[in-house]
Amino acid sequence: MRDGISTAGAPKAIGPYSQAVRMGNLVFVSGQIPVDPATGAVVDGDIGALTRRVFDNIGAVLAEAGLTFDHVARTTVYLADMNDFAAMNAVYAEYFSAPAPARSTIQVARLPRDVRIEIDVIAVQ
Repeated sequence: MRDGISTAGAPKAIGPYSQAVRMGNLVFVSGQIPVDPATGAVVDGDIGALTRRVFDNIGAVLAEAGLTFDHVARTTVYLADMNDFAAMNAVYAEYFSAPAPARSTIQVARLPRDVRIEIDVIAVQ
Protein backbone atom coordinates (compact mmCIF):
# COMPACT_ATOMS: atom_id res chain seq x y z
CA MET A 1 0.00 0.00 0.00
CA ARG A 2 1.03 3.55 -0.66
CA ASP A 3 0.92 6.10 2.17
CA GLY A 4 0.94 9.81 1.33
CA ILE A 5 3.27 12.20 3.15
CA SER A 6 2.45 15.89 3.35
CA THR A 7 3.85 18.86 5.25
CA ALA A 8 3.20 22.59 5.37
CA GLY A 9 7.00 22.98 5.31
CA ALA A 10 7.04 22.36 1.55
CA PRO A 11 4.89 23.77 -1.25
CA LYS A 12 1.48 22.18 -1.72
CA ALA A 13 1.16 19.82 -4.67
CA ILE A 14 -0.15 21.72 -7.70
CA GLY A 15 -1.70 18.68 -9.33
CA PRO A 16 -2.92 15.17 -8.66
CA TYR A 17 0.19 13.96 -6.84
CA SER A 18 1.56 13.72 -3.30
CA GLN A 19 4.53 15.61 -1.89
CA ALA A 20 5.88 12.14 -1.14
CA VAL A 21 4.72 8.54 -0.93
CA ARG A 22 5.96 5.78 1.36
CA MET A 23 5.86 2.25 0.01
CA GLY A 24 7.44 -0.25 2.37
CA ASN A 25 10.81 1.12 3.43
CA LEU A 26 11.07 3.49 0.45
CA VAL A 27 10.02 7.15 0.37
CA PHE A 28 9.59 8.76 -3.04
CA VAL A 29 9.72 12.57 -2.80
CA SER A 30 8.07 14.34 -5.73
CA GLY A 31 10.08 16.91 -7.63
CA GLN A 32 10.55 20.09 -5.62
CA ILE A 33 11.01 23.49 -7.19
CA PRO A 34 12.26 26.73 -5.58
CA VAL A 35 8.93 27.84 -4.15
CA ASP A 36 8.57 29.36 -0.70
CA PRO A 37 5.88 27.26 1.00
CA ALA A 38 4.76 30.20 3.15
CA THR A 39 3.95 32.44 0.19
CA GLY A 40 3.61 30.06 -2.75
CA ALA A 41 5.95 32.33 -4.70
CA VAL A 42 8.99 31.27 -6.69
CA VAL A 43 12.04 32.62 -4.85
CA ASP A 44 14.45 35.05 -6.46
CA GLY A 45 18.19 34.62 -6.67
CA ASP A 46 21.01 32.83 -8.39
CA ILE A 47 21.05 29.07 -8.95
CA GLY A 48 22.72 28.60 -5.55
CA ALA A 49 19.81 30.29 -3.74
CA LEU A 50 17.30 28.37 -5.85
CA THR A 51 19.02 25.06 -5.10
CA ARG A 52 18.99 25.81 -1.35
CA ARG A 53 15.25 26.52 -1.46
CA VAL A 54 14.67 23.23 -3.27
CA PHE A 55 16.68 21.36 -0.63
CA ASP A 56 14.83 23.18 2.18
CA ASN A 57 11.59 21.88 0.66
CA ILE A 58 12.98 18.35 0.27
CA GLY A 59 14.30 18.43 3.83
CA ALA A 60 10.86 19.37 5.16
CA VAL A 61 9.24 16.45 3.35
CA LEU A 62 11.95 14.05 4.53
CA ALA A 63 11.53 15.28 8.11
CA GLU A 64 7.77 14.70 7.94
CA ALA A 65 8.60 11.11 6.93
CA GLY A 66 11.01 10.82 9.88
CA LEU A 67 14.04 10.84 7.58
CA THR A 68 17.08 13.01 6.82
CA PHE A 69 19.30 13.58 3.81
CA ASP A 70 21.40 10.64 5.06
CA HIS A 71 18.51 8.36 4.06
CA VAL A 72 18.53 9.54 0.42
CA ALA A 73 19.73 6.84 -1.98
CA ARG A 74 18.92 8.45 -5.36
CA THR A 75 18.34 11.93 -6.74
CA THR A 76 17.39 13.36 -10.09
CA VAL A 77 18.26 16.98 -10.83
CA TYR A 78 16.50 18.78 -13.67
CA LEU A 79 18.19 21.96 -14.88
CA ALA A 80 16.86 24.42 -17.43
CA ASP A 81 20.46 25.34 -18.30
CA MET A 82 23.40 22.95 -17.86
CA ASN A 83 25.63 26.03 -17.44
CA ASP A 84 24.16 26.15 -13.91
CA PHE A 85 25.62 22.71 -13.12
CA ALA A 86 28.78 23.78 -11.25
CA ALA A 87 26.99 26.27 -8.99
CA MET A 88 24.15 23.82 -8.32
CA ASN A 89 26.67 21.05 -7.61
CA ALA A 90 28.50 23.18 -5.03
CA VAL A 91 25.29 23.67 -3.04
CA TYR A 92 24.20 20.05 -3.61
CA ALA A 93 27.43 18.82 -2.00
CA GLU A 94 26.55 20.66 1.24
CA TYR A 95 23.55 18.40 1.83
CA PHE A 96 25.08 14.94 1.45
CA SER A 97 27.84 13.13 3.28
CA ALA A 98 29.99 10.48 1.60
CA PRO A 99 29.08 8.32 -0.06
CA ALA A 100 26.76 10.67 -1.93
CA PRO A 101 23.51 9.29 -3.35
CA ALA A 102 23.34 8.01 -6.90
CA ARG A 103 22.29 10.88 -9.18
CA SER A 104 21.25 11.82 -12.67
CA THR A 105 21.35 15.42 -13.86
CA ILE A 106 19.32 16.29 -16.92
CA GLN A 107 18.91 19.49 -18.90
CA VAL A 108 15.27 20.02 -19.80
CA ALA A 109 13.47 22.40 -22.12
CA ARG A 110 11.10 23.73 -19.49
CA LEU A 111 10.09 23.20 -15.86
CA PRO A 112 6.89 24.03 -13.96
CA ARG A 113 6.39 27.75 -13.35
CA ASP A 114 9.41 28.33 -15.61
CA VAL A 115 11.84 27.69 -12.74
CA ARG A 116 15.49 26.83 -13.42
CA ILE A 117 15.76 23.73 -11.22
CA GLU A 118 13.73 20.80 -9.91
CA ILE A 119 14.98 17.88 -7.81
CA ASP A 120 13.30 14.65 -6.75
CA VAL A 121 14.69 12.04 -4.38
CA ILE A 122 14.19 8.45 -3.26
CA ALA A 123 15.00 7.69 0.38
CA VAL A 124 15.29 4.40 2.24
CA GLN A 125 14.11 4.08 5.82
